[in-house]
Amino acid sequence: MYSYSVDLSLPNLSLPFAEWAELAVPLPPAAAGAGRAPGEGDDRTDEAGGAGQEDAALRLSLAAEAAALAPEALHPALWRASQLGGGRGAVSASGHAALDAQLPGGGWPHGALTELLLPRPGIGELRLLAPTLAAVADADVDAGGACSVLLFDPPAALSAWALLQQGLSPRHWLVVHGRAPRPPRSGIAPLLPDADLLWALEHTLRSGHAGAVLAWLPLALRADVLRRLQLAASCCAGPVFVFRDLRAAGRPSPAPLRLLLQPAGVDRLALRLLKRRGPTLAQPLRLDLPSVLTPRQQALALAQQAVQDASALARRGERAAAPRGA
Repeated sequence: MYSYSVDLSLPNLSLPFAEWAELAVPLPPAAAGAGRAPGEGDDRTDEAGGAGQEDAALRLSLAAEAAALAPEALHPALWRASQLGGGRGAVSASGHAALDAQLPGGGWPHGALTELLLPRPGIGELRLLAPTLAAVADADVDAGGACSVLLFDPPAALSAWALLQQGLSPRHWLVVHGRAPRPPRSGIAPLLPDADLLWALEHTLRSGHAGAVLAWLPLALRADVLRRLQLAASCCAGPVFVFRDLRAAGRPSPAPLRLLLQPAGVDRLALRLLKRRGPTLAQPLRLDLPSVLTPRQQALALAQQAVQDASALARRGERAAAPRGA
């Protein structure tokens, strides 16, 4: 049987795995007498006080050694599967405290892909990201940047009035369209074929000059393309969001953070964390989004939602009350 020893003085471990028995810390000599019965070879005059002090010192010593051998102390990319990965990279707050508490590091990560899966565009994904994009744009403008947010192939034309309503100024936004077929009245002129669009996206990420990047990617995307984008995103100084169809949830992805977004009522969104650096989340998060409706429109939408919920509840009751085999 072969065993490997690990030198903890090295900044990086050359072996991805090691026998943790080599890293075990020997107990102090005081631990040898922890299991002895009183009076057996013990000449101490004050057994109660001495044992208490030794036990406290032993606990402190073991706690310090355990902290030194914690995975995050060995390397920032290590974490226990039962714990939420802290991450030492930069993050941007999402603007939702409940969501930040479930994201590794406490926000949207920088220099990595964040994959958002949608049943259809326009369910509130931009309103979810609005606080983050507004903070990124403000920081970039203060630093003298000319363009802070880049959007690649959005599914529809952006409304400047709607962006301003969410606190987003389109002045420092740049939109790059692909050559995907679109309705004739969309008003969007195709500029780049799909291959050139992905090339432009990759090189934009590698440049490191974008404050934030949003890209709407096709469903049929090769795994090697996603890996290239993930490697390129490591050069980006801000968050990188890629939007894909809901059917991509069952396909592998190199993105370290994947979320499934679904509408959950008027101005509400349900988020299910499919992948993160940490344990899975059993229940989806339900977040309230900033309203884009007038008070009258919001009241009508809420009334319509209440009628739909009551009808669905009545149908479930009828199915439960119906005799079996009917």
